[in-house]
Amino acid sequence: MLKLATIGVYGFDGDSHLERLRQADVRLLLDVRQRRGVRGPDYAWANSLRLQAALARAGIAYEHRRELAPTTELRQLQYAEDDRQGVGKRSRRELAAEYTRRYTAEILDPADLAPIVAALPDSGTAALFCVERDPEACHRSLVARRLTEEYGITVEHLRPM
Repeated sequence: MLKLATIGVYGFDGDSHLERLRQADVRLLLDVRQRRGVRGPDYAWANSLRLQAALARAGIAYEHRRELAPTTELRQLQYAEDDRQGVGKRSRRELAAEYTRRYTAEILDPADLAPIVAALPDSGTAALFCVERDPEACHRSLVARRLTEEYGITVEHLRPM
């Protein structure tokens, strides 16, 4: 049975992030961010080139799956809802209903997930990677749910310890 995990950036440092991936036997990290950088020195480890180097040292393959990243317009829609609710991106607990609807219709529905499923490792786990701490606050949970529904993939959401 194919296994998938999801993991974010917030709440981790570089070492704890790699350790969490190791604990879940992640062999392939699928980066579903549009912009592969994170602001602030605490999260510099998650910027693409540094992240890829650390993953390579840990024996974890890396792929950027930009076709699953939300557009700038969709991200702005979510930020506006965050502002309306008075929550910051790093403390968001759920996605806005309109964001979920539009991401699903504009990004997920037209996406061909078969090549992603075909690339999943036969042993070990692949992980969808984005920024938010909680999967419920991130589009990676929508992708994971679709993969479960369409392909029967088992999903584990990795969170900071």
